[in-house]
Amino acid sequence: MLTEKRHEEIINLLDKKGSVTVQELKELFHTSESTIRRDLNVLHDKGVLMKVFGGAVQVESRIHTKEETVALKEEQNRSEKMRIAQYAAAMIQPNDFVYLDAGTTTGYMIPFLTEKSASFVTNAVSHALKLAENGFRVTLIGGEVKAATEAIVGNEAFANLLKYNFTKGFWGANGVSQTTGFTTPDINEAMIKECAMKRTQSPYVLCDSTKFHQIYPISFGDFSKSQILTDRLFDETYKRCKNVIVVP
Repeated sequence: MLTEKRHEEIINLLDKKGSVTVQELKELFHTSESTIRRDLNVLHDKGVLMKVFGGAVQVESRIHTKEETVALKEEQNRSEKMRIAQYAAAMIQPNDFVYLDAGTTTGYMIPFLTEKSASFVTNAVSHALKLAENGFRVTLIGGEVKAATEAIVGNEAFANLLKYNFTKGFWGANGVSQTTGFTTPDINEAMIKECAMKRTQSPYVLCDSTKFHQIYPISFGDFSKSQILTDRLFDETYKRCKNVIVVP
């Protein structure tokens, strides 16, 4: 494969995944590690990507606007999301009052929940139904339904959340960055996320490794104000952050 074509494929892969490892690029292109590292050096110097230990990630200057459907998100990095969700579910203790944000990773928590004395509030229709079916006490906040993410949003939802004070909360995010915090494409959804997060004693953001260095138009929380649960980290900068937990 020509060098230019390989560079194009690397960029396309980063667009889809957000991060790549040297190992997976070696296997994809059937070439040597030294060749891949040269490719990454060239693309890094051009400002197309950011080299990190063991691979590369997208540059944070690029802002994404596209919102994927729930059906598509459910199939992306499924095993990693399940690991994160199982770890998060085990953090819920007796009598916790929990906010569960709309999203695929937070939804994956539900089959792993065992603490029946905990109560839940959510803005996700599907989450509320699954929680009720599994015998949990759950409140679905009122408001407008956003079809793409199956989330409840809008002024009524915002007003409903102002009544509550949560012991723990779990959120999804489209992007995670130290500079812009947690981001999402939609301002209405961001308002609900931010409101609930501010009313939570112990907030947790669940995100697989592809979400790091990703930036979407609307921020809903400061990076340092929440614990972050993820499956792995490429960037040494994030490895030094005390609020980032890599689940076993």
